[in-house]
Amino acid sequence: MTADPRVPLIPQAPEGLSRRARYFVEGHGLRVPSRDLKPFREAWLKQGIPDAEIDRAVAFQERWGGLALPPAPEYEGGPRVLEADAPEGSAANGWRFSAGGCRVSMAHGFMIGPGGEFGIDADHWTPLHASTEGWVEALALASHAGYWAKTITKIKGSAVEDLNLDGFEPVPEVQGLADTWWRGKNSLIAIYRGEASGFSAPHCLRAHIYGGLDAWGLAGN
Repeated sequence: MTADPRVPLIPQAPEGLSRRARYFVEGHGLRVPSRDLKPFREAWLKQGIPDAEIDRAVAFQERWGGLALPPAPEYEGGPRVLEADAPEGSAANGWRFSAGGCRVSMAHGFMIGPGGEFGIDADHWTPLHASTEGWVEALALASHAGYWAKTITKIKGSAVEDLNLDGFEPVPEVQGLADTWWRGKNSLIAIYRGEASGFSAPHCLRAHIYGGLDAWGLAGN
């Protein structure tokens, strides 16, 4: 079963996002038809998937399903469209389900973890943000900072560990776990640790420094 193909292309941003993220979703995103997961419940229950995990996937689909957003600065673009699928896992290792298919072929997938975390499933599960809202907030902040910054510096590998974050504070709405955003007096720093953690590959560590920002550029919400 599929959703009504007449779904409006301009999405309405889910509740709970910052003003900056709502503008990003509604100004730069698209809403495309997405499938209804409820008819799959009986089949999934027969596969041993717990009812509570199916409820999580259904709730994610109702909130985020069919939302297409611009590419992420890292992770080769991120999911094409936010879209749930059958949960996978076990009681011992926790349950996860897809957050949407990748834009290009890559060695990991985007997943929603047992606590609602948004992350990647590479050599092992690595939560990037505490929720999907955090992922969307990070995309919105990257778009905003990239537009208003006077300079953008990208560094990688061991040089990221040498960044001086004295005087910086974490950006709370990003809900960073492996990936974090930091706000200073006139700059924002995005640190992307997900692939470095997921593959145990320090050379995959990345950071973007957005410099020369005024008060609007630092916040925008």
